Amino acid sequence: MTTVSNSGAGAPHAPTSVRQGGTSVRKVAIASGIGTTIEFYDFFIYGTAAALVFPTVFFPALGSTAGTVASFATFAVAFVARPVGAMLFGHYGDRIGRKKTLISTLILMGVSTFLIGLLPGAATIGVAAPILLVLLRFGQGFAVGGEWAGATLLTAEYAPPGKRGLYAMFPQLGPAVAFILSSATFLVTGTLLGDTNEVFLEYGWRIPFLFSAVLVGIGLYMRLAIEETPVFRAAQQADRADAAPRTLPLMDAWRYQTKEILLSAGALATLFAFFYMGTAFLTSYGTKTLGFSRPFVLTVGIASAVVFGFTIVVSALYSDRIGRRRVIMISCGLAVVWALALFPLLDTGSPVAFTIGVMVTLAIFGIAYGPCGALLPEMFQTRYRYTGAGLGYNLAGVLGGAVPPLIAAPLASAYGSVAIGVMLAVLGVFSLLCTKALVETKDDAL
Repeated sequence: MTTVSNSGAGAPHAPTSVRQGGTSVRKVAIASGIGTTIEFYDFFIYGTAAALVFPTVFFPALGSTAGTVASFATFAVAFVARPVGAMLFGHYGDRIGRKKTLISTLILMGVSTFLIGLLPGAATIGVAAPILLVLLRFGQGFAVGGEWAGATLLTAEYAPPGKRGLYAMFPQLGPAVAFILSSATFLVTGTLLGDTNEVFLEYGWRIPFLFSAVLVGIGLYMRLAIEETPVFRAAQQADRADAAPRTLPLMDAWRYQTKEILLSAGALATLFAFFYMGTAFLTSYGTKTLGFSRPFVLTVGIASAVVFGFTIVVSALYSDRIGRRRVIMISCGLAVVWALALFPLLDTGSPVAFTIGVMVTLAIFGIAYGPCGALLPEMFQTRYRYTGAGLGYNLAGVLGGAVPPLIAAPLASAYGSVAIGVMLAVLGVFSLLCTKALVETKDDAL
């Protein structure tokens, strides 16, 4: 097989990267940003619902603490599904193209989320309710597993030299905007319905899930309007000119770049831990442990997402100047210190302390998240770039996004909330070492 390597062999010249046919890099950036916003909106409303209503609706017989643990266990299911989705969608993304694969992930996410909004609770259909919830949550994780890599590849492979951090920033902004939307829809729904528990638990929480159908329609319209990346088309032409049989992208990625997959997963693990602790877990902690009202916690989430989005922009731009690796190492170093201070600050019970806690947690995440949209695509060869980037990113999701929120509540019950901070600090040191072992990629050609 002919290798389309990071040296840029077979890649188009810079003007072609900026515009190919009717597709400009700006149009691709906007389409990718809207797509990831929709995908992560669907993903995050589940996290908000898992914190606020699912223990009561789907696990009423378990009690408050066990119900919360069970609810976050279903939340964690998606992170197990994400590497599986990365492998399957990565295969097709590397074989048939980024665009077609991303349309499939968007449809799957939309259908799974819409059906969760229609799902009866345990009081109506008994044990079938949590079982169906887990299956639909798996579908969400499966879709997101294939979404992120494809969206970042679209912008990174179209971006002109020296500006991949800038353009790969747009899909990275999707989670920040999505968290604002998900928190806002729950806040507006609660306000319009009087924020009474009975009405909210009966059908109010369903509205954000059903509303996702509208957003998916917008996302499909945007993605259908763009063309396949010129880098991928060049790789396809090289493969057609090569008479050698093609191997599976997954096998190639593991065979040639196992080190990069594992190191990127370790480097980004703290990134995921801070994000999902700062969103899903602290939403639950703020309402159930600290006793803050649901509207207050959701409003803090919206304000924190604005700060989070700002740090993504700044860190992505700086990564084009000082390198992806250095920016992510700064985030990991801050994470170690902040993890130990976070829960003592939160446990003062002050609304101001809670606001600062969520904002700083998401800001530290944003510092690392901005550069990784360019970093992972730069690390892998074109013929298995979708697969390799998706695997590294989603394995990090398992390490940082599934495990910490799941074990945080039992840790706090057994050893106090400070144990959660120690866990996050240890993970931060691990990510710092993995990031240090990475090779800088900002000047590599695709």
